[in-house]
Amino acid sequence: MERITWDQFFMAQSHLLALRSTCTRLAVGATIVRDNRIMAAGYNGSISGGDHCIDQGCYVIDHHCVRTIHAEMNALLQCSKYGISTNGADMYVTHFPCLPCTKSIIQSGIRRLYYANDYKNHEYAIKLFEQANIEVVHVPFDDRKIDFLSDQKISLYMELLEKLRVSGASPEELAPFELKVKELFGM
Repeated sequence: MERITWDQFFMAQSHLLALRSTCTRLAVGATIVRDNRIMAAGYNGSISGGDHCIDQGCYVIDHHCVRTIHAEMNALLQCSKYGISTNGADMYVTHFPCLPCTKSIIQSGIRRLYYANDYKNHEYAIKLFEQANIEVVHVPFDDRKIDFLSDQKISLYMELLEKLRVSGASPEELAPFELKVKELFGM
């Protein structure tokens, strides 16, 4: 098994956090890190004890769901709540931050921002990160790297393909399935 990098590890953590999201429009996760140690984390969801989008639907005003707090803000607020300084820390987020989150990230002293997916990357947000000398790093995330059952799945698919081959399936018939297996598992 190939060992993942620290960047991949923290990005995987953010993707795992996104699975806790209660927003039906976009699931986002964020992790704040210093010296390869997780300090705080957040996902987009409603205030504690509040109604959730998954239960009540999104509350949309001007094309934005106002029911949720963004993942980046939840992570920053967790640090604030527990008295943890974010000055000089790094943030890993599943999607490029919106403009209000960008400003909060800058004001909190985050020195590097790592993101996996482009998402409405606002031109002004990019300019603000540049002005603040915050390094912005795109970390492509391959969720196949955190599939703990990938070896078993590959074995099963290969066994099924072999059974099809033995039962008379032609190479032409099997080719699309073999290609799909290679794509799914990055083989």
